[in-house]
Amino acid sequence: MSDRAIRGRARVLGNDINTDYIISSRRKKESLDPSVLRGFLLEDLDPGFAASVSEGDILVAGSNFGCGSAMEVAVTVVLGAGIRAVVAKSFSRTYWRNAINNGLLLVVADTSGIAEGAPLALRLDGARPDVSVGAEPASSIACEPVSDFMRAMLEAGGLVPYLRKHRKLA
Repeated sequence: MSDRAIRGRARVLGNDINTDYIISSRRKKESLDPSVLRGFLLEDLDPGFAASVSEGDILVAGSNFGCGSAMEVAVTVVLGAGIRAVVAKSFSRTYWRNAINNGLLLVVADTSGIAEGAPLALRLDGARPDVSVGAEPASSIACEPVSDFMRAMLEAGGLVPYLRKHRKLA
């Protein structure tokens, strides 16, 4: 990500957004194509949500995002919808691992002050991400650091592209 910022509008969700809310388990049988799956994003919570997502939107959630089953398709559907980052108070460990392996940036931060539709700018220049909220002058929220190895995997596009490039884990 280096000097590039991810800019988009906040799409605010609550706590305990489980993988079956992200994409219903019945949908994973229909296709594994991200361009098909994108239409099912969060359909059980809000049937119109997927149609309202714009390329570059950033999911913002409370605690325990991605809890539930370890369905990798719950990451695929987010990426398929054009969302490149999720900012939440906390993530389930399995969702975290699946996301990093597939190149989806997850940022741990206090999201309680972020409103639906707020403009966000997310930078990952060093170990600590920077999330700016609102128009200029934007306010920054504190984020947990991201390890060098995780940043390298994200920069490569996920685990498989990282291994193709480096031929080993760091």
